[in-house]
Amino acid sequence: MDFYYLPGSAPCRAVQMTAKAVGAELNLKVLNLMAGEHLKPDFIKINPQHTIPTLVDNGFSLWESRAIMVYLAEKYGKDDTLYPKDPTKRAVVNQRLYFDMGTLYQRFADYYYPQIFAKAPADEEKFKKMQEAVEFLNTFLDGQTYAAGSSLTLADLTLLATVSTYEVAGFDLKKYANVQKWYDNVKKVAPGADINQKGADEFKQFFN
Repeated sequence: MDFYYLPGSAPCRAVQMTAKAVGAELNLKVLNLMAGEHLKPDFIKINPQHTIPTLVDNGFSLWESRAIMVYLAEKYGKDDTLYPKDPTKRAVVNQRLYFDMGTLYQRFADYYYPQIFAKAPADEEKFKKMQEAVEFLNTFLDGQTYAAGSSLTLADLTLLATVSTYEVAGFDLKKYANVQKWYDNVKKVAPGADINQKGADEFKQFFN
């Protein structure tokens, strides 16, 4: 499987951890966005939206990290622990995946990316929205070892990628006891956590 990605990207790292968890081998292809490699005709044929991460599995192209994660779990997972078949359990995993995409990761991007890529000043209101998102996660994790149920799921992997990115940006997680406790644990037990940390550390250059 060809995997077009950047090591520092949180969504890319979430897919890498999922691949590790299900034992799927990724043929890593770094795509230099700054050099416009994602806009080359050959890549646009693969992904008209020209985004990363993008997976190509035996001619089948898929993008959007959480969709890729679900695909890998369903096609290559040896059981349904990462992505349960039970409708109620799966619904909670899905909610966390969408929460990560639309709230936790999105609010990080809303606050930091204009500063990083457009040299815009920090927006205090957007920072408060980030804090609110982490507080939501803190509530979800009250009394829970994992993000969606009693064992590690795709929810933990996508959230780990995002929360580690918050951390390298200098966001103080200690104010959120449930998040900190979950984070300390999942870093130890998530397959590919070392890959995730290495990528997050690479992304840290933007905050130095």
